[in-house]
Amino acid sequence: MTDLATGLALVLVVEGTLWALFPDSMKQAAARAALLDSGPLRIGGLAFVVLGVALVWLIRH
Repeated sequence: MTDLATGLALVLVVEGTLWALFPDSMKQAAARAALLDSGPLRIGGLAFVVLGVALVWLIRH
């Protein structure tokens, strides 16, 4: 459970850093994402989930 909490905290660090350093670019990216259909967003999200799980497995194994 500690690893999960640490991972979520690191996500917040990365997201916060991006918003702090590049607020205009992040707003543009969010606006573009809002215009996309759900299908591509779902596929992209699933790809990141698979990549994340694979990376965790590789690191922990």
